[in-house]
Amino acid sequence: MPDKKNSEAFTPDTAMVLAGGLGTRMRPLTLTTPKPLIEVAGRTLIDRGLDALVEAGVKKAVVNVHYLADQMEEHLKHRHDVAITISDERVQLLDSAGGIVKALPELGNKTFYILNADTFWVDSQNSNLKSLAQNWDENRMDILLMLADRHHSTGHEGRGDFHLNEDGTLRRVAADERSDYIYAGAALVNPQLFAGKEISVSSLNSYFNAAIAADRLYGMVMQGHWLTVGTPEAIGEAEAALLALA
Repeated sequence: MPDKKNSEAFTPDTAMVLAGGLGTRMRPLTLTTPKPLIEVAGRTLIDRGLDALVEAGVKKAVVNVHYLADQMEEHLKHRHDVAITISDERVQLLDSAGGIVKALPELGNKTFYILNADTFWVDSQNSNLKSLAQNWDENRMDILLMLADRHHSTGHEGRGDFHLNEDGTLRRVAADERSDYIYAGAALVNPQLFAGKEISVSSLNSYFNAAIAADRLYGMVMQGHWLTVGTPEAIGEAEAALLALA
């Protein structure tokens, strides 16, 4: 990662938590429960993510809801350690980038975290989200992704997502390639990327690709163990991994 100036003083206090998905691979559990409320080792996925955000100093989390939204809202009422604003997508699920565009008035004009509500990790020592903030450099970056090393992860199946260049920039893994690095579902982003955009269904992947083309998509490899729970069967695997890490 490039050297940064005054990075220690930078503490993002706002986050967008993407929690509106259908969780189809998690059926039948998600027929009656939204995926972010699925429990792993006695704690819901979204609470694990919110715990990490609070640890990193986040004061406000904007959470989009769509599927079984009433359950999400009721659950989130009981969090009192972070101010939660609901971004209601009951009428139409807008995908990751569309959800951010809709919520932008609540997110403000300062760099904020993006967090997927269905993945989580165990920090090795220091908060990985704090490390992400310490590595942020707005002069060089539009987006900074937290990456997990596949050798320190549980539940991931695939070829990896990005190659990490020596200067910290990222490029996509081609169809005939593999990479050790997985997008860990957490990032920092410049809100100006979304300013003036129409509220419509759109994916963050298009923003990642644009940042790659401009040499402004960077990555930071997290320290610790990353977990994703894609199917009901994966819950036991994740709980076993957590037990081994305890």
